[in-house]
Formats: sequence, structure tokens, C-alpha cells
Amino acid sequence: MTISSKLISAMGGERGAVAADRLCRACVEYLTVDAAALSLILDGTTNGTLGSSGTDARYYDELQSTLGEGPCLDTVARRAPVLVHDLADPQESRWPTYRAAMLEHRVRAVYAMPVVVGGQYAGALGLFRSRPGALTEDTLAGAYVAADLAELPVLDLIGDFLQEPVPDPVDDVWGEMATLGRTEVSQATGMLIAQLNVDATVALVRLRAHAHATGQTASKVARDILDRRLRLDP
Repeated sequence: MTISSKLISAMGGERGAVAADRLCRACVEYLTVDAAALSLILDGTTNGTLGSSGTDARYYDELQSTLGEGPCLDTVARRAPVLVHDLADPQESRWPTYRAAMLEHRVRAVYAMPVVVGGQYAGALGLFRSRPGALTEDTLAGAYVAADLAELPVLDLIGDFLQEPVPDPVDDVWGEMATLGRTEVSQATGMLIAQLNVDATVALVRLRAHAHATGQTASKVARDILDRRLRLDP
């Protein structure tokens, strides 16, 4: 059984926070790391730890929000993995405050993978290890798979997050839809705003959530909404 298969199996078909925690625990079991956490990062800011392998992992993740620096913030900003093999390396100058705090907790290596939801960089999977060194080729491949698998629980939890009374949790949703290059997505989102009595952000998340849940593209769901073959429940 491959690492990818083990990670998929570990999620057990769950969704949301349960799936996020299961995925993080599976990363510890199969990716030779000591802790793992999944965070929501919108507009360059950590908006919460969505899942973790345990209390230590949650602390490592939340510390980045407290200090405003760390590998998970960087992996989303750079839209690429951030792999630090040894935080104690004298030539390693990133995140001075965060690095010092992690070394105090005997964490020597950190690896962060961006999580992409509907084409947007919306979260990060952070992996933490007490011993320095690079991930093996198979383990790194598994980390990529884990970040891909994190898309669904992050999507679920973004939907929950956007129901809370927080200001502008997603930056320029209408601009994001234009970036998608799908006129029908924009039009269908407009219909959902009226049908569901929600704002543009929530309407777009609902459309994408249905697409992911049913294994369809966002544009296909949008066409069904526009053609009135599909009506989402409030």
C-alpha cells in the first residue's frame, strides 16, 4: 500500500474538522514527522488552525499567527513549498523569532505545503520534525498528496468560517471570479446571492463546495444553475 493510499484511507471518507485532524495524524504516521497542522490563510493572515495531530502541532501552527512569521505564511505567499532542513543552521536567517521559539521546543526541521482551493491559495499544511534533514523522495511526494487531500476539509471549513460575522474574510471575490475566466461562474454566483440571500463570498463558496462534493467543475455547476437544472438549498 503506497503512502498516498494510506493517507486517503486514513481520512475515512470524513469531511471538515474530523477529516483535517485525521489527515494530520496520518502525516505523522506515514511521513516521518513528529507533528502536523492544517491552517486557513486568507489575505496573508492566518485565520485559524483547522486540524492538527495534537496540542504541540496546534501550538507550532498558532505561534505563526501570533508572531506574524513562519513557513506556513510563506508557503502561501510564495505559492510553493517551503522546506527547511535545519532551523539551527547558522546560514538560516528566516523568521528569527519563530525560529528561536521552535528551537526552544526542540523542533529542528519544518516543511510547509500550500493548500489550493478552487485555484486559490487558501491554506497550508505544516509538518514539523525534531531531527534535521531533508524528506525522502517518497515522503516528499506523500506531502504533496496530503496537501492536495487537504483541499476538501479546507473548503468545508472555509464555508463554516464565512458564516461567522467577520469582516471581508476573502479579498475581492468578484476579482477572483474574473480571474477564473468563467463568465457563467460569475452569473451563477449572482443568482445564488439572490436565491440564498447571502453575500458574494458565501455564494461562491457554496457553488464550489457543490462542485467538489459532486465531482464536477465549477463551470459545469454554474451552467446547471443558470439553466435552472440545479437549485441549492438555503
